[in-house]
Amino acid sequence: MTGVPASASGGTGRPVPGGKLGVPPRSQDTGGTKAVDQAGLWNIANILTMIRLVLVPAFVVLLLQDGGHDPVWRAWAWAAFAVAMITDVFDGHLARTYNLVTDFGKIADPIADKAIMAAGLICLSSLGDLPWWVTAVILARELGITLMRFWVIRHGVIPASRGGKMKTLAQGTAVGMYVLVLTGPLATLRFWVMAVAVVLTVVTALDYVREAIILRRKGLAAERAAKAGGGMVGAGGEPGGESVPGQPATGPEAEAPEVPGGSGASAKGPAAGSAR
Repeated sequence: MTGVPASASGGTGRPVPGGKLGVPPRSQDTGGTKAVDQAGLWNIANILTMIRLVLVPAFVVLLLQDGGHDPVWRAWAWAAFAVAMITDVFDGHLARTYNLVTDFGKIADPIADKAIMAAGLICLSSLGDLPWWVTAVILARELGITLMRFWVIRHGVIPASRGGKMKTLAQGTAVGMYVLVLTGPLATLRFWVMAVAVVLTVVTALDYVREAIILRRKGLAAERAAKAGGGMVGAGGEPGGESVPGQPATGPEAEAPEVPGGSGASAKGPAAGSAR
């Protein structure tokens, strides 16, 4: 982790070749201001993401020990799941605060998030603790929204909404409560927490679909406008094209006026008749 946020010191966003965790970034003098290079692959944010990836198989093994219904093993599984959820919060915060965003983090972070959640849902459903339709709804939503983001990526990026963050919190809380062996009022409470998570999952999915449609329409409209503007320029600017009123004609037949005192020969050439 760097000691100084790059955003506060004019960071260039370029990674440090061979950067190491705990090594301050290089400073460069750029006209009186110092630019701090971005940390390399081995920074604290990426390490937390790697830990979360490793916790996924560990969580599954702990949850399924002794048939998957031993309270002690499930408590250990809950601890692994809780650590994974906590690192999810901190690695993103550290990456944004200290400009530790890397290509690895962009790819691995969402994979780790979805992997730990999918593992928990599938294991709980296989043990009979959670209906399969709940798992299907949540996983279908996550996969569908991810594919939709790629569908509209050339038009722009759909940012994470506040509802999406609430959905993630509700899902993590509900799955964590189902991992533990709870009885009585707590078992009833976890049912309602999961119900809220499912509702938020569906509602936020519809909101993301709306955002994607709007973003795509705006992107297509901008592309059509750009093509139309390019066509208008080409109408009078290409050889043989129609002349635009108020501008001299162009093309092979267009000749420059005779220069006073000249030989009277036409001055043809690439610049002849071109609009300034």
